[in-house]
Amino acid sequence: MEKSFKPDKKYFVKVLLIQLTVTLFVAFGVSIISLIINAADGEPEAKYVIWFIAMIGLALMWIITTIISYLWIKNLEYEVLPDRVKIYQGILTKTQKNIPFRMITDFALVRTLYDRFLGIGSIRIQTAGQSHQPTGYEGKFGGLVDYEIKHEALRERITALHPAADTVQSVSASSKSDSTVLEQILIELKAIKKNTSQ
Repeated sequence: MEKSFKPDKKYFVKVLLIQLTVTLFVAFGVSIISLIINAADGEPEAKYVIWFIAMIGLALMWIITTIISYLWIKNLEYEVLPDRVKIYQGILTKTQKNIPFRMITDFALVRTLYDRFLGIGSIRIQTAGQSHQPTGYEGKFGGLVDYEIKHEALRERITALHPAADTVQSVSASSKSDSTVLEQILIELKAIKKNTSQ
């Protein structure tokens, strides 16, 4: 797996498809409202005002989100180092997110309907501290064409760093020590009960 990579151009196409979907839903909603106004024998000017407001709103959405999305994706870059992964992002304010491999618990492969249509995928980075993030994951490699290869390579690296055998062994050792402690507590409680009942 290469050290540094960027999202594919299809990632921007995904944004355009999402905008198109929103546009179609808004147009459908405005059409329904126009039909209701016509059926209620309301003022015909109201129908045109609603369409005008909807078209202005959609035009602004297309202009703003297209520019912001293009710049965001253009500046997005991912880097996989031996001890950490880095995500470079931002338009005006550039940020660099460092996620150490020792904190990463898993890499989740996610493919939405748009992703499957375009042949891309995203890899979400899950860490032990993911509950602090509103998204539920620490970072994401989005818009990848070779997502399966990268996902497998990253999972192998996590498996090498956190072998399952060590985890099972530590869990069984801790459960043995817990049962020993509980047995000792039970013996002490029996002795206390015997002393208080005399």
